[in-house]
Amino acid sequence: MPTLDPRSTALVLIDLQHGILGMPVAPRSGAEVLATAKTLAARFRAAGALVVPVRVGWAPNYADAPRQPVDRPMTRPAGGLPADWSDLAEGVAEPGDVVVTKRQWGAFTGTDLDLQLRRRGIGTIVLGGIATNFGVESTARHAWELNYAVVFAEDAMTSVSAEMHGFAMESILPRIGIVSQAADILLGRP
Repeated sequence: MPTLDPRSTALVLIDLQHGILGMPVAPRSGAEVLATAKTLAARFRAAGALVVPVRVGWAPNYADAPRQPVDRPMTRPAGGLPADWSDLAEGVAEPGDVVVTKRQWGAFTGTDLDLQLRRRGIGTIVLGGIATNFGVESTARHAWELNYAVVFAEDAMTSVSAEMHGFAMESILPRIGIVSQAADILLGRP
């Protein structure tokens, strides 16, 4: 893993929020992913690199949620989501971070993420979060299409099953970017 320049690298953390961290996930628990992501974010901040926590949320009546016809629609609780469902976990966002709220899986579509990154001269994004093959992969695909270099912090990610996480890590994400462990992602000025 080459050393990344903190001036042109951002850490983008997907959906580390109350409503998602409590869901059943594998191969790692939400708590494990959160701990790794927070440690990685602290390293990025200490190096002067940008941290971008991303959360997903919709209006209480789901008026702004995706409605395309699908074979397996996402379950939406009657009466709406709990009030803190979209709140980021404690310590995920710090002053100076750019917090993005999305309304679909990927963090680019319908948000100002690309604008925020480009204005800061970011050319490389490091991704982590939940779920590997939904929010993280969707964001990664779009980032790759926008010509960002992408690095995946594999141990700062998990999915709805170990099999889905494994498939994404072995078959999809290595074609989009570099797969690494969080501790192996180094930041330093050239």
